[in-house]
Amino acid sequence: MTLIRPDLDTLPAYVPGRTVPGAIKLASNEVAAPPAPAVLEAIARAAAGGNRYPDLGVVELTGRIADLYALDPERVAVGCGSVTLCQQLVQIGCLGPGDEVLFAWRSFEAYPIVTRIGGAEIRTVPLDTDFRHDLVAMAAAVTERTRVVFVCSPNNPTGPAVHRDEFVRFLDAVPSDVLVVLDEAYAEYVTDPDAVSGRPLLDAHPNLVVLRTFSKAYRLAGLRVGYALTSEEVATALRKVAPPFGVSSVAQAGAVAALEHREEILADCASVVSERDRVAAGLRGSGFTVPETQANFVWLPLGDRASAFATHCGERKVIVRPFATDGVRVTVSTPEENDLLLDVASSFGS
Repeated sequence: MTLIRPDLDTLPAYVPGRTVPGAIKLASNEVAAPPAPAVLEAIARAAAGGNRYPDLGVVELTGRIADLYALDPERVAVGCGSVTLCQQLVQIGCLGPGDEVLFAWRSFEAYPIVTRIGGAEIRTVPLDTDFRHDLVAMAAAVTERTRVVFVCSPNNPTGPAVHRDEFVRFLDAVPSDVLVVLDEAYAEYVTDPDAVSGRPLLDAHPNLVVLRTFSKAYRLAGLRVGYALTSEEVATALRKVAPPFGVSSVAQAGAVAALEHREEILADCASVVSERDRVAAGLRGSGFTVPETQANFVWLPLGDRASAFATHCGERKVIVRPFATDGVRVTVSTPEENDLLLDVASSFGS
């Protein structure tokens, strides 16, 4: 008998973006600006009550989110970041050994981790030649063992968004007893009018789950708070498997304040989008292939040269995120930091 689950030896490790003193960090898709002043004030007030447990039911924040999306609060589940909600979805969707979780690859690196933690099997479908989800192939890959499907739009780390029409066809093709999770962590940066938005599809598809987060556009990555929009049945199940008091008082207060000042905070997304387009154009001008992106990052499909490019940048005090032999993801930051990235990238291989 072993003391620890033997399958944990094969568990993929989540690799965070490195932080190097004195270097600019473009590795974790963080927003360079701090939380809004009103949000910081709310966080400080909540911290003063840190001797008390947070609201277990996350009632106020759940209600604010429900109002924003015109949903009953019973159809909203708040979690400690959308990553934790991904893990909870595997827990509620998978019945035991042999069940499968399906997702595109390469996509968000937490998907294989939460799948293995939940005791399920990983099943992947390659991205197409434009680094987009191949939803036709994914629908064909669904079997009687498939319990959960993750669709990341915009896709992390490659950037393209799934289109509405193709996603609706995909939903219609997937059996109704399979959870389909549309991970919209970067939705606030989407400008493509054809891109899917999950909320309008919820009522017609009770097996659909839409994930959102406060980590990116709302600038609250350090607080760890995300949420799921779905059917009452699925949301109730998510709350049942949630860690007690998993969303701190500080996180709840910060997220409520962020929603109260939502318009002014999200107005900053326009500058990120403008810089995203400028960075992509600049990299293409230096000879790089850069897929279309709808997020706050760009993808460089450098293959075997990914590590060399990351090392080249790191030696020049720019930290980017390499992914094995696939490519490099680069976060869009301030104009000054983006200028440095473009300058460093232009000298790669010269």
